Amino acid sequence: MLREFFSYYRPFMGLFWLDFGCAVLSGLLELAFPLAITGFIDHLLPQGDWSLTIAAAVGLLLLYAINAGLLTVVIYWGHKLGINIETEMRARAFDHLTRLSWRWYDRARTGKLVARVTRDLEEIGEVAHHGPEDAVVAIMTFVGAFALMFWINPQLALIVALIVPAMLALVIIYGGRMTRTWRAIYSRVGDFNVRLEEALGGVRVVQAFGNESHESHLFAGDNARYRQAKLDAYRVMAASSALQYMGLRLVQVVVMVVGAGFVLSGSLSTGGFVGFLLLVGVFYRPLEKIAAVIETYPRGIAGFRRYQELLATDPEIADAPEATEAPVLRGDIHFDRVGFAYDQGRPILQGIDLTVRAGETVAFVGHSGAGKTTLLALLPRFYEPTEGRIIVDGMPLDRMRLNSLRRQIGLVSQDVFLFGGTLRENIAYGRLGASEDEICKAAAQAQLTSLIASLPEGLDTIVGERGVMLSGGQKQRVAIARAFLKNPPILILDEATSALDSQTEREIQTALDALAVGRTTLIIAHRLGTIRNADRIVVMQDGRIAEVGSHAQLLSQGGIYATLAA
Repeated sequence: MLREFFSYYRPFMGLFWLDFGCAVLSGLLELAFPLAITGFIDHLLPQGDWSLTIAAAVGLLLLYAINAGLLTVVIYWGHKLGINIETEMRARAFDHLTRLSWRWYDRARTGKLVARVTRDLEEIGEVAHHGPEDAVVAIMTFVGAFALMFWINPQLALIVALIVPAMLALVIIYGGRMTRTWRAIYSRVGDFNVRLEEALGGVRVVQAFGNESHESHLFAGDNARYRQAKLDAYRVMAASSALQYMGLRLVQVVVMVVGAGFVLSGSLSTGGFVGFLLLVGVFYRPLEKIAAVIETYPRGIAGFRRYQELLATDPEIADAPEATEAPVLRGDIHFDRVGFAYDQGRPILQGIDLTVRAGETVAFVGHSGAGKTTLLALLPRFYEPTEGRIIVDGMPLDRMRLNSLRRQIGLVSQDVFLFGGTLRENIAYGRLGASEDEICKAAAQAQLTSLIASLPEGLDTIVGERGVMLSGGQKQRVAIARAFLKNPPILILDEATSALDSQTEREIQTALDALAVGRTTLIIAHRLGTIRNADRIVVMQDGRIAEVGSHAQLLSQGGIYATLAA
């Protein structure tokens, strides 16, 4: 895991060595200051030479200024290093999330995913900045301060060293507690974000059923558990800080008393005594740094483990090594004994064997749950068949690269998702880089001209989150405009006109009929009147094909379709 973690430093090694080098130099200067004070007291003051004393003071101020500059570099450029690593990780996480399959998202919780790419990575960035630097500087300062104390007075140095094991044990014990506590906090953060995302995302449902108090009660529970987890962490932190503070002050008092005796006996100079006291603070400061590392390390490592788990989730649907770019498709589709199940033992599709000729319009009908939407979701490989295979233009789907396949399939579904930007951006999502004329033409074909004219900012009108500023029918027309703009050889219409009034539906249906010319069109519909002119109609029941034929043929058979049409 550490090898993986440090691999993220490679693109930023210049920043790392700048930050690390300045931190080491600053640590060395921290060791030099007590020695400078010792020399000031023992050598300069007895001479009584004011010019030399002032020159020494100016020199000391200059060292302080240099150290201030070094600390500025460590704080700003060091955090820049952490932010760069955090940004790189966030980009990788987002790219990975966009490639995971629909099946994975069927079980994922959006709130927890948001936490993984926000708070988790912020904590990792802090560890990336402070972890290696603080650990090395702490060890260097610890050893260096002890060596200087031993040089000034070995007896006093050994007295100080006696308490070191107890202080280290304190840091390790409380560090372990902090690790466990922060893991609990991360778990609570995920639950907290899930509750928040669901309540706000579904606020219209909450208000429609008058369940505001119920949601507040559920949120209060998660909020209270999150609060308690954080209080537990800060309780451990407070106890650790108090004990470390008392340990340091105890040593300082002991050194003051014993050191005073050495000064009175003449075995230690006054400057050496003052310098030694200052070195005690420098000697124990690394323990504070180590404690800070132990405080941030569990949070960062817990976040990094969750980040690793996310990246280790292999996309269920990905390009095979031998996959090639799909050619320009004609639209010959063959479902070869296709079966599918979301969970083992619960088949959704069984033995689907169907050929759709290029340019043919085929409609799929049947009761809810018959498997119509699932079947057509297999064509763009949103899911993989658990049995059989799908062949397009004589080429199995898994032999085509995903992007090249999906670029040639248009989808207009009943559940329309719009982004929170402008109307123009949502239409242009069908083909990024489309010209203004092409966008306007697609909008006109989807019967959006009057809507655009009525909006104060036309195509530049903000549609709101998930298109909340538009009606259901208007959102579906935007989705249809995307399909017109994409102009794919294969078109899937999943209840594409379900949210439209009868008049608009007739107008859109005319446009969809024009769009279907020269391309393979697969339609799912509950309103049978919209598919009368389909070349063939496939009736599905319980995940199987029950009937196939034209509208007239199926009516004459008096079977399931005739019952649906009655």
